[in-house]
Amino acid sequence: QVQLVESGGGLVQAGGSLRLSCATSGSIVGIYTMGWYRQAPGKQRELVATITNRGNTYYGEPVTGRFTISRDNAKGTVDLQMNSLKAEDTAVYYCNVDLGSRVIWGQGTQVAVSS
Repeated sequence: QVQLVESGGGLVQAGGSLRLSCATSGSIVGIYTMGWYRQAPGKQRELVATITNRGNTYYGEPVTGRFTISRDNAKGTVDLQMNSLKAEDTAVYYCNVDLGSRVIWGQGTQVAVSS
């Protein structure tokens, strides 16, 4: 059974940085496209960033130039480095993987940015 476990959330001041990590098995990270999404209170879940098994990345417009997604196949992790954080980045951040037949989500990790 595929499981995703996020960590690294917390409270940070605007302009600061946080690094989120999503842990799963190395075989999953090395085969499938992994992604980070976020959901702020009262808003729909939105794409933050994705990374393919070949290392190709895509970023949502609000985070382009500030966030960086990376993966480590050996460790089975997908990280999200978040710099220059803004109050509007406050949300629950979720890791996901699309297995084709189904999409797996982690439990989420809270990020709060104080202005």
